[in-house]
Amino acid sequence: MPYVKEVFEYLKRTSPSQTEFYQAAQEVLESLRPLMAKYPKYTQHKIIERIVEPERQILFRVNWLDDNGVIQVNKGFRIEFNSALGPYKGGLRFHPSVNAGVIKFLGFEQIFKNALTGLQIGGGKGGSDFNPKGKSDNEIMRFCQAFMSELFRHIGANTDVPAGDIGVGGREIGYMFGMYKKLANKYEGAFTGKSLKWGGSLARTEATGYGTVYFAKYMLEDRGETLEGKRCVVSGSGNVAIYTIEKLYQLGALPITCSDSNGMIYDEAGIDLGLLKDLKEVKRVRLSEYVKYVPTAKYTPIEAYPEGTNAVYNVPCFAAFPSATQNELNITDAKNLLASGCICVSEGANMPTTHEAMELFIEAKICYGPGKAANAGGVATSQLEMAQNAAKITWSFEEVDAKLAQIMKDIYINSSTTAAEFGEPTNLVLGANIAGFRKVADAMIEQGLV
Repeated sequence: MPYVKEVFEYLKRTSPSQTEFYQAAQEVLESLRPLMAKYPKYTQHKIIERIVEPERQILFRVNWLDDNGVIQVNKGFRIEFNSALGPYKGGLRFHPSVNAGVIKFLGFEQIFKNALTGLQIGGGKGGSDFNPKGKSDNEIMRFCQAFMSELFRHIGANTDVPAGDIGVGGREIGYMFGMYKKLANKYEGAFTGKSLKWGGSLARTEATGYGTVYFAKYMLEDRGETLEGKRCVVSGSGNVAIYTIEKLYQLGALPITCSDSNGMIYDEAGIDLGLLKDLKEVKRVRLSEYVKYVPTAKYTPIEAYPEGTNAVYNVPCFAAFPSATQNELNITDAKNLLASGCICVSEGANMPTTHEAMELFIEAKICYGPGKAANAGGVATSQLEMAQNAAKITWSFEEVDAKLAQIMKDIYINSSTTAAEFGEPTNLVLGANIAGFRKVADAMIEQGLV
């Protein structure tokens, strides 16, 4: 459809050198071709032209002092992409790879992910090129306070509600919320992922990883399969990976890998979850330390990975859970997974699969859960935290986990029935993109040209 091609070319011209954003936009726009052909109202209202442009882009400087008294300067970002369904909602990422293109791709994905949850939340994303690794607690506190001294004026419980992402956990949320409270003179749910001591929700920490596994469970059930007793590979060793591993164990699966930016652990007996949590959540050390405690495990440094591949996906498995970062799984990795008998890929990270690898999974008709559907459990539980804050109540872990499981089931059903509606019942990329877009687009039409 020439119309979609024209919009994509417009993006390249007006948002130069934002390759991750182009990739995310291309995936969505190509999926929308059958919808646009069937329902001309979306063309008439120029929804695509409007939805690919953020409602607001905030770029600011962050000045802070390190422990040596030296001034450091970083960039801060907040992309408030779409508020048709509710206040902007999306995490903050602190990582040296952060730039405008990365934040825009994340914010764009967030629009449709949030829509799929069925909850009243719009799409946004933010962060900084600040690297928290190797920084002292005081340096992280000073950076977070400096970052919030600008961002506080743009967020609020009914405006924009950030959360955590890569490099932003409970510690960073605490420092930022404290500064927000001081500057805004408000104690409100302007953040999610907060400590349980002051407004956080039980099961929020676990939600993204748990939700990714729930999504895999529902995909497999539709094919008469189960995760019980199956070998699974997981990439990453952060929050998403850790709680993906935890839920896999709860469902009887055997997770045998995890990784960080330096290398991969392969533990044939199954990843020692308690040890992994201690290394990454308490001691905050590199994953290579794992083999000091489990000498039978194998550690492969990243420089020893087979050329052009991620070693995680060279391990034979039944299901794979990419839970590290964008574009970590390429076409060669996808071929390796399929050759080893992998029949399920459920994405815990945002856009971890390259476009070519995604197309191969779709063509192979395996159970493939794209990130905007499979990892939506985190943001869904963030909205549950917002609901608890607004009502000033607290739900039990079991209540939140049950709500999460139902939300993930609803996302799967919505994505699969939409895919079937457009003639591709196994293509959940198509189904998720159309289902999420249609909900947001209909709201935009009903709210007028704003």
